Amino acid sequence: MTRGLRIPMRDGVELLADHYAPAHTPAQGTILVRGPYGRGGAFALGVRLYADRGYHVLLQSCRGTFGSGDRFQPMLREADDGQDTVAWLRQQEWFDGRLATLGPSYLGFTQWALLMDPPPELRTAVVSVGPHDFNRATHGPGAFSLGDFLGWAEMVANQEDPGVLRSVVRMATRDRRLRPGYDGLPLADAGETVLAGRAPWYRDWVSRDDPSDPYWLPTRLDAALDRVQVPVLIIGGWYDLFADQTLEQYVHLHRRGLDVALTMGAWTHMDIASRAGAETARETLDWLGEHVAGRPGRRRAAPVRIQVTGADGGWRGLPEWPPPADDHVLFLTAGAVRCGGLAAAAPTDGGTAQFVYDPEHPTPAVGGRVLIADAGVRDNRALEARPDVLLFTGEPLAADLEVVGVPVVEVAHGSDNPHADLFVRICDVDPHGRSRNLADGFARLTGADRPEVVHIRLDALAHRFPAGHRIRLQVSGGAHPRFARNLGTGEPAAGSTRTRPSQRTVTLDGSSRLVLPVAAG
Repeated sequence: MTRGLRIPMRDGVELLADHYAPAHTPAQGTILVRGPYGRGGAFALGVRLYADRGYHVLLQSCRGTFGSGDRFQPMLREADDGQDTVAWLRQQEWFDGRLATLGPSYLGFTQWALLMDPPPELRTAVVSVGPHDFNRATHGPGAFSLGDFLGWAEMVANQEDPGVLRSVVRMATRDRRLRPGYDGLPLADAGETVLAGRAPWYRDWVSRDDPSDPYWLPTRLDAALDRVQVPVLIIGGWYDLFADQTLEQYVHLHRRGLDVALTMGAWTHMDIASRAGAETARETLDWLGEHVAGRPGRRRAAPVRIQVTGADGGWRGLPEWPPPADDHVLFLTAGAVRCGGLAAAAPTDGGTAQFVYDPEHPTPAVGGRVLIADAGVRDNRALEARPDVLLFTGEPLAADLEVVGVPVVEVAHGSDNPHADLFVRICDVDPHGRSRNLADGFARLTGADRPEVVHIRLDALAHRFPAGHRIRLQVSGGAHPRFARNLGTGEPAAGSTRTRPSQRTVTLDGSSRLVLPVAAG
């Protein structure tokens, strides 16, 4: 190992990096790993895995982090800094012209940044749970992803504080410390109070909701999907906050005819570095062996590998994503107060279901595709007991039902307030009544006081509902703090304190329905 290499950037700033060189095996090529989370701990252990197998590894700290010069401005300088780092690599006597990149999350974003202008030495990229469009990650559904990115800003702002004990205490008190930033108004001021000036970019994140704002241009790397020419391995999790972009990356590259592979496991974002580690390391080593080291043959049996949750729990190989599927339509039907049914036949007698959304007491978020706290599958019974959550539940299934793809919900919705959100969720309800979330969808509406059928695409999933279980659909007005609550006034929450509740009505005349993609055949 050579620690603390100083790599010059075009503006004179130097970024620190550690070089891992294979000691006892012939060199197989070089792997570049760039990220803002330091060069020790789990990252050091991870890159040793590849150095032990013959790869040179350069592990670099992004500017403004862990000794690298300048100040940290998330996502904004990664394209130029990546190119300058490759230019430095070309001058090293140990670099043989075979280059790969890999890494999860932000370390995946830095790969897409490099792929905006792919260097000729690049042989392949392995991107795990990494977004290519950060504006869409923060504001994509129409509301700021408050829980994820206030939490991330606070984590990164304090990650270099020394001491293991202090780190443990910070994690243990995280929710209590962040709560004023979640619940306070205006959002920008409340967040900055929590962050105590240590994340100056946060106000821009929460306030700049227009994707065409020039601020976001360096963070929107869709063009990389058209410019990359090398094989790409894409790894994601069904419960990862970037799962939609992961699947989009695969579909786009596959349609271009590139050599691209996809692995989707039953993982959250943080699982990639822990529970998913053995599976993803094996796949990555096989991929690097083929595309960098030049070993003959492909060990991967199928271009797409997905883990099916529920009754199966196993892995499937597919020729592409999404697989062929048939629409399985379930209509929302009337029932008791707040509770209705899901039926194969459209209702003939109609009816409505109603709830009140109050931004002063917003419907909370439970589990789902979030970054750190409470991620993944959770018991939803406490959430479903709230008066601001409608439930539509089918009869026990007579046989297993496998859903693979992107469900769609159509809700005939009305409101007495033009400014409203809709949050919908599919759950698997077992014979004991436990309700576990599978896939969510969110829409921010304007003109919601004009009744309309709202079309919402949910999270992609691969799940087998066992016989005897029931399918449930939740309908509510938000998921706080996962999405910044709709204040009901039309004013941006970043700078406003006024709130106004809304009375909602869902019409159950056959126009409200759930469409599930059921595995064909």
